[in-house]
Amino acid sequence: MKHDWTREEILDIYNKPLMELLYEAATVHREYHDPNTVQVSTLLSIKTGGCPEDCGYCPQAARYHTDIEGNDLMGVQQVKAQALRAKASGSSRVCMGAAWRNVKDGQEFDQVLEMVRTINKLDMEVCCTLGMITENQAQRLAEAGLYAYNHNLDTSEDYYKDVISTRAFQDRLDTIGNVRKTNVTVCSGGIIGMGEKVEDRAGMLVALATLDPQPESVPINALVAVEGTPMEDIEPISIWEMVRMVATTRIVMPQTQVRLSAGRTQMSREGQAMCFFAGANSIFAGDKLLTTPNPDVNEDMEMFKMLGLNPQAPFVKKSQPETVEAAESKHLPKGEKPKWSRPGHTIPRNEEAKAKAKA
Repeated sequence: MKHDWTREEILDIYNKPLMELLYEAATVHREYHDPNTVQVSTLLSIKTGGCPEDCGYCPQAARYHTDIEGNDLMGVQQVKAQALRAKASGSSRVCMGAAWRNVKDGQEFDQVLEMVRTINKLDMEVCCTLGMITENQAQRLAEAGLYAYNHNLDTSEDYYKDVISTRAFQDRLDTIGNVRKTNVTVCSGGIIGMGEKVEDRAGMLVALATLDPQPESVPINALVAVEGTPMEDIEPISIWEMVRMVATTRIVMPQTQVRLSAGRTQMSREGQAMCFFAGANSIFAGDKLLTTPNPDVNEDMEMFKMLGLNPQAPFVKKSQPETVEAAESKHLPKGEKPKWSRPGHTIPRNEEAKAKAKA
């Protein structure tokens, strides 16, 4: 497995004639994966809105005025009911997202840990995306039975400062490093179509592909421009850009599950089929991805039938983790107050959106 990719090498792959790129990506895909199997996840927003970060793409940022309705942390039984519905519809994984900057020890985190235990006992893979976490918090999630932790890099380190000013790129890498100290798998990818250059897309893949080990799952999102966010006026990317990004990701990270994520509502079935051919083998099902639209699960199952695709069973890539009950936990809360970065620079379009929201 190659871990010393350079931006120039990845750009050479990305810019190949499309037919050559597709052939190479499909060949790699078939070497490491069943081309007719796609992992299906359900993404559930367990705590919505009110986030203190200023991510330029995100409608959950408290400083922007969007139509998102904030919700407090869901209850364990509510989450269990949603997980059972997801399992019945063909999902093998539930991904729980909370609009937090970082995890804080206390009652709410204890509640999330109980959600993880509950879903793992349903014989489903459990993923969380909760913001930055410490090593001890990662260990507590692992004990509860967490299968994967999502923490996207979003974009290249160079372009990151034009998207987010409330945290640093290194914070993302540090959180992934904390997860890697446990048996929890890593899910980390990014968004294309935020105004970045192709070189930035390659830069993001360099950051991911040079991790050792590489992430087990890499979501590739197309920006969904939401009114009220700093990126509300950005035009959607073309399907060909998405296909090239998926294919390039597949070639440089052959064992990774490449997730076709946000933006699928803007893609035709033919476009999605091209992405599957190029190496995508994971999707999010359900009518919402946290707060943005997503195809209905029945539409996805119809598409699967049309293309001859089958949902992947849980725990195919890695065995099911054991759940340790709270009373038997060896990793107790430390009440940590880590000093995650606040770079302090300003991003003009983010400040304009903030001012517009106040007005």
